[in-house]
Amino acid sequence: MTSPQATPPLLSRAECSALRGLAIIAIVMHNYSHWLRHIVQENEYQYFQHNVDWLSRVLVHPDGLLPVHILSFFGHYGVPVFLFLSAYGLEQKYAVKEAGRPYDFVRTHFLKLFKMMIVGFVAFILVDQITPGAHHYAFMDVVAQLGMFNNLLPSPDKIIWPGPYWFFGLMLQLYIFYRFVIYRRPWTWTVGAIMVCWLLQVFCDSGGETLNRLRYNMIGGMLPFGLGVLYSRYGRALSNRAYDMMMVVSALCIVFFSYNYQLWYFVPVFICSFSIGLVKSLGRFPLIFNHFVWVGSISAALFICHPLTRKILIPISRQGDIYTGLLLYVVASICMAWLFRELLKRIPNP
Repeated sequence: MTSPQATPPLLSRAECSALRGLAIIAIVMHNYSHWLRHIVQENEYQYFQHNVDWLSRVLVHPDGLLPVHILSFFGHYGVPVFLFLSAYGLEQKYAVKEAGRPYDFVRTHFLKLFKMMIVGFVAFILVDQITPGAHHYAFMDVVAQLGMFNNLLPSPDKIIWPGPYWFFGLMLQLYIFYRFVIYRRPWTWTVGAIMVCWLLQVFCDSGGETLNRLRYNMIGGMLPFGLGVLYSRYGRALSNRAYDMMMVVSALCIVFFSYNYQLWYFVPVFICSFSIGLVKSLGRFPLIFNHFVWVGSISAALFICHPLTRKILIPISRQGDIYTGLLLYVVASICMAWLFRELLKRIPNP
């Protein structure tokens, strides 16, 4: 008697790696583009109508910098993809094995994040201090970064340096929340958490500091994280045609929902569905797909090292050679990420 075949996962390991590749490319390009003058700014932590109007103007009257405008405005949505994948991976792993005691779970995931963060942080502060525009670190800012709770401090966008490292504190919060609230609980807990976090934001001033602080923390990331949990538990495989349609419809919704403050909260839903549809479609083109898989394999190292290369090379673009600086930044970031990945391999896991 033959044993029944296991149901294949909704997302294969290669597809998850390709999704990480797409997400990190978007984040790395965004974190360079939005630091340039006269480039459209994003609505990441707050919603500013003038940024949307600015995007409309460059779309109606495009110039040679249109790709940079688009990367600057939409690139930060790589973060929800990472949150979605993190939750999907957690649920896939702990649906078949015990998560262990809460303290051990939190400690293990804290140390995994810390191993990545400390390597990048130490390298960055050394580069930052010997390049123009060095950041002034207060004692508590450093302690909070090492403890990955700087998201909770006032004006996080002014004290977290390098800026992308706010993600470590966000992930730590979500790991803790997953273990204490979502782990092996009914779907109503996840949906309830999404609804509560949405309600805490929806009545805020669209450009106010309250919304800014909420979105630096798990309240702002609960929607894509919760979707990852629900997709792992209840998602269904679709046909190639359905994935293609999902990708097209999601792309239209991303643009449309970006033009309204209340709808803007739900853009991450369509970012995740668009990304899944895109990766499923790219899977039919192995040559392209495999490149994204490879980038995904260095995504952690690329995330921690790209602030260093940006700090060094962005003056080239600010002096007028925008695409030259961008190209050098990409090449340097990929090469440094390969080196950082080899270094991280030599640091023992907790």
